[in-house]
Amino acid sequence: MTIAPAGRGRARERGNASDGTGAVILAACAIWSLISAAGRETGPEGVLLALLAVAAGFSCGRICGTLLPVATATVAAVGALLLGLLSRHGMPDATATVDRAPGHAGAAAALLVLAAGAACCAAAASRQAPLRFSLRLLALGTACAALALRSVAGFAAALGVLLCSLAATRMRQRLPGLAGLALATGLVVGMSWAVAADALPQGLMVSLEGPLTAHRVLLWQDALELAGEHPVLGIGPGRFAELSPTVEQTVHSDGKAHSAPLQQAAEQGVVGVGLLGSAFGWLLYVLWRSPRTTAVVLTAGAGLTALAVLASVGNALSFTPVTAGAGLLAGLASARRPIGDGTAGADGTDGARGPDGGARGPDGTDQARGPDDVHQARGPEGAEGAADRPGDAVRRTRRTDRSTPL
Repeated sequence: MTIAPAGRGRARERGNASDGTGAVILAACAIWSLISAAGRETGPEGVLLALLAVAAGFSCGRICGTLLPVATATVAAVGALLLGLLSRHGMPDATATVDRAPGHAGAAAALLVLAAGAACCAAAASRQAPLRFSLRLLALGTACAALALRSVAGFAAALGVLLCSLAATRMRQRLPGLAGLALATGLVVGMSWAVAADALPQGLMVSLEGPLTAHRVLLWQDALELAGEHPVLGIGPGRFAELSPTVEQTVHSDGKAHSAPLQQAAEQGVVGVGLLGSAFGWLLYVLWRSPRTTAVVLTAGAGLTALAVLASVGNALSFTPVTAGAGLLAGLASARRPIGDGTAGADGTDGARGPDGGARGPDGTDQARGPDDVHQARGPEGAEGAADRPGDAVRRTRRTDRSTPL
């Protein structure tokens, strides 16, 4: 199958535009952290390291996903699972109490969620039914491992990724699915903000304070109060532990607000929160424009959404393996298909084939072949006829002579 040069050029331009947008957003995050830290006794090294991990993971996922997509995703899933099992001492809700900080609460659960997402992405990209079944069993085993380690949040998130992956195989359009994932993330962030501001009804506040723990709610309230006192620049990256009364009164505290948006608001102001949201939106946009199948895209989106939910109520983004894994998952799901894969779309994108044999466009819809499609390998006469071979005209003349009445 041939691809029109104009279509290939349009696909390359779209990919370059999304990559350029991501580079601008990540650079803006780094620059703003430096501006927020200027003139204060703090350093933005943690923020810069997290941004570097995301960029490195994304680049590695793009490269390896183009060469060996299934193998790379499988290796990433097994590696994240092993890292999660080694971090069993910091599972969510396992060590969190009123007078003691949760510690490394979000690391293990986030790694298990990324492992489930990578396994499901590998299953969605595989063309062999036994391998798909085995990879989904790996994702289910990852969820059970989280439950065995007393992480209800990790179990629910990993199982949700698996269920979303199964549902994604029946979806033809990716935009509604990605919009729903973005809406779910926004609802969780809004809920955490409402809890910190004590804006919910009393009964709902009491019911949420139980699973969240009173200690986490106090941390959120400290972060919101600091954000109100320094709305633009914030208090500076890494200074939440110095200025939070709850952290000072807690034994063995990790110095985190256990909510990425609230800690970002406290340390880098509303601009930092906007940049954090823009980075997540960019990842979803990259998935939307991805040449991969809708199943792979929505599975990766579900994994990143589950990670964002955990980061909204925990300290998942405080660990370099988690941020690198998030970038790796996004890179795998947005990598270009290998040359000669045979699934290039008529618009120049390397889309997957739809159920009717046509190409799947970048928006996830199946593009059926029409009679005027110039890319159909039907011959110069178009989709309805084949090219004349030597002797075809003679055979047609003989059939016409036989059918002509005497």
